[in-house]
Formats: sequence, C-alpha cells, structure tokens
Amino acid sequence: MNKDEIGTKLYNIGVSYKKADVETRSAFSLSKQKQIALLKDAKSKGIDGVMVVSTCNRTEITGFAKHPFELISLLCEHSNGTVEDFVKFSNIYKSSEAILHLFKIGTGLESQILGDYEIVGQLKQAYQIAQKYGTINTYLERLMNSVLQASKEVKNQTELSSGTTSVAYAATQYIIENVENYNSKRVLVYGLGEIGKNACKNLLEYTENNNIHLINRTHSKAIEFSEVHQNIAINTFENLEVEIEDADILIVSTGSDMPTITTKNISKDKSILILDLSMPENVHKDVKSYENVTLVNVDQLSKITDKTLEKRTAEVPKAMLIINKHKQDFNEWVMHRKFTPAVNALKESLLAIQHDELDLHKKRLEGFNEEHAEIITSRMIQKITTQFVKHLKDENTSVNQSIDVVSKIFNTSL
Repeated sequence: MNKDEIGTKLYNIGVSYKKADVETRSAFSLSKQKQIALLKDAKSKGIDGVMVVSTCNRTEITGFAKHPFELISLLCEHSNGTVEDFVKFSNIYKSSEAILHLFKIGTGLESQILGDYEIVGQLKQAYQIAQKYGTINTYLERLMNSVLQASKEVKNQTELSSGTTSVAYAATQYIIENVENYNSKRVLVYGLGEIGKNACKNLLEYTENNNIHLINRTHSKAIEFSEVHQNIAINTFENLEVEIEDADILIVSTGSDMPTITTKNISKDKSILILDLSMPENVHKDVKSYENVTLVNVDQLSKITDKTLEKRTAEVPKAMLIINKHKQDFNEWVMHRKFTPAVNALKESLLAIQHDELDLHKKRLEGFNEEHAEIITSRMIQKITTQFVKHLKDENTSVNQSIDVVSKIFNTSL
C-alpha cells in the first residue's frame, strides 16, 4: 500500500536523554509487557506499521500515522508519562528525518555514550516483538533490514565502537576514580540482565577486587553465571538485606517497573555507595535522604568520558558515509516501489493503443508492414515510459500529482 495515498506519514516520536532527565524517562519507560500491549492497541486502531523501543536512554515509537498525536496518545496511554511532559521533553521526526534518526540510533550515533552498541540488540528485540505481533509492514521491514546492514558495516569498517565504553563500564570507572582502596571494598551486584552481567565482567577485568558478590531474583541464573565467572560469590534473594548491610558498594541493575531498593532495604546509618544502572530507576529517591548514602544514576555515569570517546568522535564522518549509502539505497527502493505500478499501468495503456492502431492500419493500408510498425511503436513506448521514469525520479517532481495527471490522460487506474 502506498502510504501517501492514504494520507499517512512515517513518524518517530519519543523522549530521550537529550531533553529528558532520568526521572522523566522513567515515567515514559515501557516494560516488555507494556510494549506488547501498545502494539496490540495500535493494531486494533488500524495503525499499519509500528514498533517501539524502550531503553534506559530513550522510549520511542516509529510508525505510520495521519498525525503524530496518534502515536503520542499510544505512548501516554501505556506509560506513566503525560502529554504535557511529552510536549516539553519530546522529539518528533517525520518522513526522511525519521528514517535518518533510525539509522543513527542503529549505528550508535544517538547513544548517550557515542558508539555504545547495546542499543543495536535492543532495536533488534523491538523489531522482533513487532514482527511477532504483526505490526511490521513491508516498508518497516525493509527499513529495519537497511538499518541493521548499515549498523554491521559501521561496526566492522570504522572505529566508532572501539574501546570499552558503556554504562556498565562507566560504573567501574566511577568506582576506580572515586572510591579509595576500591580493590578492598565489598561490592554487591543486584540483578543479572545484560547490564548486570557486563558490570560483573568489567569489575573482574578492570579491578583486582576479589570481594564481588551477586544476587539475582532467579537464583539459578546466578549459579549458571558463577560457574563461568568463579571469582564472584553468589547469595539468594532472601539474603539481599544482609548482603547490602555487609556491602560498601551496591550496583543495582534490576529491570523492574518499580523500585527494587528502598529505605526498607538499607539501615539508616549505613555508609554505602549505590550505582543505579536501571531504567526506570530501581533505587527509590528517598534513599538519598540517608546521610551516609551516595546515590549515582545512569545520567551521572554517562558523563564519564576518556580518550576512547575522542577517537570515536573522529569516526563519525565515516559512519555517516555508510549511513548515507544505505539510506540512498532504501530511498531508491521506496521510489521504485511507489512508481513501478504507475509505469506498468502506463505501459499497458500504450500497448493497448499500439495494438488497436496496428489492427486498424492493417485493415486500411494495403501492403502494411505490421512487423516494422510494431518495432517502431514498441521503441516509442519504451522511450515514453523511460522518460516518465526519469521524470518521477527527479527530486523536484511531485510524484503523486504526476501519476494522477497521467492516470487521467490515459484513463488508467494508477
């Protein structure tokens, strides 16, 4: 279906770290269950082609709509965010801007830490969920394939993701730079999602701390992880408060919609550094009221930069060349898909005229050379259709208007 024919455009709407602080992003954050509910709702409302990604740095919907408010309404209905806050802190991209934005997200150019490729996995997951629930149309499928191809090339052909820089890495760097005698401190990692796993791995790789402990709500996953990383001690969820009481540093990487660490989990006089890597924030803000608690969130950690980021910045022009190549290929596919039916219909109309005229002249003209006439008129048809294609490809052409004019002239259904 031609999107322009039904009056819809591609939009990308959402909030990200660029305008919204961690508290605002938390309000608009969508769990996997909420993402699925949003997709089902969108489908029931007749929105053709939509996907949603929600990470610690952004929550965005990409899809087709007559007006972006259709997508904004979906986001606000399924999250705790309000329309008023969305207006203050949002980004809205349309058509070519939305396409470029998606390419930049998929290649790490829009990551809070430049070149952080964790978003690529999250984008793939968002795409797969949308596919599963039937909200990916042909257009979005082709666009996402193009984005992922560009992402692969940028990663393989540039140094944009060189070095180790991520939120989990930044947490380790923060400890190294701000905690005296950090190798002797007792560290507790709570939560074993991808960020939690990376936090543990970074602590093992970049410190000499042999006092790292791990708790995960699903204990079997912690056991499985500790079998590979034997320098990490594990405990059960039931002993969380005991472990916190013994810890000097707590890294929270749980993936809950609600705070998993509150004032109930921590003694009032406890001295502890807490690094909250979760989104939405999983450490209740009231914890900051405790005098001896230092609480650091993802926004504060993302400010940590080093020479790695300087090197990555120098690679941005190379990444943009790759993006522009894939974006151009995608745009050509869109244009071809858009005007091929019109060109074919024009050609069929001209062939019908050719057939009628050859029949007429064969009857009227004695010695009429039908074969020669067919060769000449076929070449004329080819030249006319080729010229029409060139006209449609011209960036100054109003494709819909041109197709409409030709349709009326030749009485075709384009």
